[in-house]
Amino acid sequence: MKHLLLAMFLSVVLIGCSDESTPQKQTAADVRAGKVVADKECKGCHGLDGKGTAAGIPNMAGQRGRYIMAALQEYKEGKRVHAALQAIAADLSDDQTRGVAAYYASLPPIPAVKGPVFSPYENGKAMAAACASCHGADGNSNTAGTPNLAGQQPIYFVAATQEYLTGARASAPMDPMLRKLGKLDIESVALYFASQTPAPRSAPPTGDAAAGEPKTAVCGGCHGSHGVSTDAATPSLAGEDPQYLTQAIKAYRTTRKHALMSRLVADLSDQDIDNIVAFYTTQKSKPAEDGQNLLRDITDKCNRCHAGDINNPALAIPIINGQDKDYLTLALRAYRDGKRGNSMMHNMSLPYADSIIESIASYYASQPAR
Repeated sequence: MKHLLLAMFLSVVLIGCSDESTPQKQTAADVRAGKVVADKECKGCHGLDGKGTAAGIPNMAGQRGRYIMAALQEYKEGKRVHAALQAIAADLSDDQTRGVAAYYASLPPIPAVKGPVFSPYENGKAMAAACASCHGADGNSNTAGTPNLAGQQPIYFVAATQEYLTGARASAPMDPMLRKLGKLDIESVALYFASQTPAPRSAPPTGDAAAGEPKTAVCGGCHGSHGVSTDAATPSLAGEDPQYLTQAIKAYRTTRKHALMSRLVADLSDQDIDNIVAFYTTQKSKPAEDGQNLLRDITDKCNRCHAGDINNPALAIPIINGQDKDYLTLALRAYRDGKRGNSMMHNMSLPYADSIIESIASYYASQPAR
């Protein structure tokens, strides 16, 4: 979806907090003049009624005029990149810009398309059922040599699945199952397991946890205090299956490729590894995410800007309720990936995987525009 046809991007950016210095007074004459401009320049993509003519093109009807003006000005100044819109904006006079903004702002909002809100957590829960026979229904494995997935960091989980599929890790029984899952499904499973509570684990029969603790000092910089990682890309080790953890550490001596880990493991004896494993196995872990409440928490943050006085035309912040879902998805990905220049939106979007962006977009697309 990242590389849709350019025609689907013939739009102003409808997400992000923008400069509010644009003049806001727009008259009936502006509306009439703006309709002429829209008929000539805009209707091919945004429709004369303000409805995007294809998936991925935003609805303009009822959008705040001040925001549209600010967005067109940014295209004119090259702050936003889109060849067609830059050319159109560059040819518009200030009066024409004000007019087309006033015209689209005057139209009644396009009714929201009611549809299911995508839940990565619930999708992941459904997908994870196939993992239960080995990893446990909630990701707490009772099979020696099979890792716990409960509470595991989600970005690490996704990276690990890709390593199995590319051969960076030795082939495993779940490889054929993973190959059937798309990117959103794998991310969803990762979020589901990350949200489960790891069960406490007894000490393994080998190794001395007290002797192992000092050896983990160097590990804590990445894997967190007592093996509970705070980095979504670095695995938690606390409460992990001891046989699996032993195999994983020793694999860095041979098959698993990670320069830093390989150097650190090279200095450890087998007894050192047993002691480290004994320490981490008995540490208490916790969920890495709260997947069930994630969408609520994210939209609470979004609403601080985008839901404030939604009928106030003086604001230069876009209305995103009822917006085209595919467009919202594309816009959020663009902010996350640094392809749209709004530092606030980039910082807010940066942590979000495609599955979470899909959830945000489907939620706002289903909300009434007014």
